[in-house]
Amino acid sequence: MSYFDVFNGDADGLCALQQLRLARPREAQLVTGVKRDNALLQRVPARAGDSITVLDIALAHNSRALAALLDKGVAVEYFDHHHAPEIPAHPRLRAVIDASPGACTSALVDTYLGGAYTAWAVVGAFGDNQRDTAVRLAARLGLDRKQQEVLRRLGECLNYNSYGDTEDDLMYRPGELYRLLHPYADPFDFVRSEEVYPRLERQRSEDMNNALAIHAEVDSDTAAVYVLPDDAWARRVVGSLANRLFAANAAKAYAVLVPNAQGNFTVSLRAPATVAGGADAFARRYGGDGRRMAAGINDLPRAGQARFQEDFMTYFSRQG
Repeated sequence: MSYFDVFNGDADGLCALQQLRLARPREAQLVTGVKRDNALLQRVPARAGDSITVLDIALAHNSRALAALLDKGVAVEYFDHHHAPEIPAHPRLRAVIDASPGACTSALVDTYLGGAYTAWAVVGAFGDNQRDTAVRLAARLGLDRKQQEVLRRLGECLNYNSYGDTEDDLMYRPGELYRLLHPYADPFDFVRSEEVYPRLERQRSEDMNNALAIHAEVDSDTAAVYVLPDDAWARRVVGSLANRLFAANAAKAYAVLVPNAQGNFTVSLRAPATVAGGADAFARRYGGDGRRMAAGINDLPRAGQARFQEDFMTYFSRQG
């Protein structure tokens, strides 16, 4: 019997797996990738009798592969917080999926484990830009503001590390980063003991300074579009920039575009909670997905950039 851990390489996926394997240790083959690389189940070479744990990848992008694995005789446990049109009923599937606002996979795993490693759930929630959830979990641990700030910055750095066209764009490959995290039951010990956090913090700051020098392509009171250059630093910082802009003005929608290896654009979207359709609904117009306030598009055709920008500005002007 073989085991596989399949997880999103962002902060939420990493911290969800960290909690689970601290509580339930087992040797497993890791299947992961950059944040946008979310159709991961099709890569798993599982056979009848094997077991797979899936963390923080959307069921909508993995439904066919999941069905094939279940039919083959593979057992699957699935933790996620993304939109799932239909969750199959199958005796070999255990699904813990909650797409409600404020949910993140790290928090779902924390509940599942009865709060065994909540500090790592705080890191994951902060990294997933679920601040209210992170603060609620931190309050349960009695963490003061200074301690929360350490976990917030760690979560944001782990999340920053997941953005890129390929793993070559990243400071750390997600599988490597997980192996560095795993020995530490306490994230504060990780921060004190490893060079990972300060290295990511330095690079993120440098990348962000580059990004903040870029002016909006189009801008209004309700929405703005930014286009970053075709550089590794831009691919790394695209999500962090979208979060930074949205944190400064959460009444406004943002689209941040960066060129990808296909000659098109990867897009990070942020939108106010008051918008009727949400960032995810808009992203699905272009083959993307995500959550109400944060979503993305993996491959926006370059030839469609002008139409996309007009559509984005009109949509969020109307919603505003």
